Amino acid sequence: MMLDAGLRALWVANVATGVAAVTARTPDYLWPVLAGRRTDSTDRPRHSPVASDLEVVTVTDSSVILTWTTTVRDRSGRMRPVPADTEVRMTAVDGAALPRYLDSRPTAYHYAEISGLEAGRTYHFEAYSDGVRAVPGRTLVTRQSGSPESTGTFTTVTPPPGALLRTIALANDVHFGEERSGILLAGLPIGLKHEPEDHPAFMLDALLEDLRCADRGADHLIVAGDLTDTGSAAESLAIRARFDAWGELGRDYFVCRGNHDTTPPDQPDHWGEVFHPFQRLAEYYLGGLRVISLDTSRRGRSGGTLEAAQLNRLRELLSADPDRPTLVFGHHPVTSHAAVSNPAGPGFVLDRSSAAALQEIYRSAPGVFLHHSGHTHRNRRNRPDPGVNVEFLEVGAAKEYPGGYTLLRIYEGGYTANFYKTRSESARRWSARTRRQYLGLHPDHALGTCGDRNHVVHRNFSGLVPARTTATEGVVARS
Repeated sequence: MMLDAGLRALWVANVATGVAAVTARTPDYLWPVLAGRRTDSTDRPRHSPVASDLEVVTVTDSSVILTWTTTVRDRSGRMRPVPADTEVRMTAVDGAALPRYLDSRPTAYHYAEISGLEAGRTYHFEAYSDGVRAVPGRTLVTRQSGSPESTGTFTTVTPPPGALLRTIALANDVHFGEERSGILLAGLPIGLKHEPEDHPAFMLDALLEDLRCADRGADHLIVAGDLTDTGSAAESLAIRARFDAWGELGRDYFVCRGNHDTTPPDQPDHWGEVFHPFQRLAEYYLGGLRVISLDTSRRGRSGGTLEAAQLNRLRELLSADPDRPTLVFGHHPVTSHAAVSNPAGPGFVLDRSSAAALQEIYRSAPGVFLHHSGHTHRNRRNRPDPGVNVEFLEVGAAKEYPGGYTLLRIYEGGYTANFYKTRSESARRWSARTRRQYLGLHPDHALGTCGDRNHVVHRNFSGLVPARTTATEGVVARS
């Protein structure tokens, strides 16, 4: 299908701007830190540890999560991971210092989660390892003006009013069966391989383990496509077994197909035999909340589409009950904003005809509040096209940096969205390694701004039923 000339031109302009910004980066850490003293890694002795890649990943109403790595230059001049302690010093901007966070267990992959904070309050922070202050890496996203990493401050969000009703984890791009990470086309770049383990397996295990922890408390998990790497029978059955060990399909977890989950037209649809038929939607009900999965995949193509039968079925479902709170998910991003902002261009996302038809359906269904997608392996809130009051949210990949999921906490008066990195030691190590994919440019593409990763939306969900703690919650599903 021919792409809109205006979209193509805008995409080219965005790519050119991004390349110019990346090539204009300054050398190592030339800006001053808040304390006013220079912390450039070039000033340190050759064998002194360097604490870098500082990221303020998650900011909720009561907590913050910071990550960074510690390295040292070896005899060959290469930076190698070096274990150190994990320390964060914090003060409220309008108040006294908080107790120091200190984890003395040595690690090169630091993950500091500080809880007990007050909603809507601004805090100043400094992160250290063995007395060396952590600084952001050479990425635009963490060094841009106003980012928490550049200012040394963050402000906790204020949650919507009312009771917390339900927590839903949004994830995507597991790529179960993948052997190398970071390959773009025809084996190039060579990519990264983890020995001796398969990285999609331990990254997924870390995610599922996280969601069962009390401090995450996910009631459900939504996986927006690319569960497998090739859509083979072995991969589809293996990933289904892992998810089934965590919960029940259609009650605890929900999936849709991605482009990697398809097989060529002359081969059986293995993924469809294990999960859902090709180009068919599925509908579920969770305590009054409607969840709809879309199959946006095209056989043999990286871009997506919605065939007429699926669009007609969606239109029929939403028009029958347009005001019901509804969350929709599909693998391919939808909006024009997504089409021109991703490096692969408009042909990589949902085709413009399907995207226009889908958003036209949403205009007549005010209950639809969020559309979750994956495919681009990045965290990003996309602007909806005019007249559409829906949040279009892309979530970073589960299988590589930033390596995690978004928790959607639904309150009576709206919802919060917070991205979390998975926190097992192997997951943190692999995320740090794949952070340097694509010539080190991956963080600028994948991490997203703090606002992309952490934000609040006000909606009326007062009619929804809270999640039940038993396994008897009624779920109706139709395809």
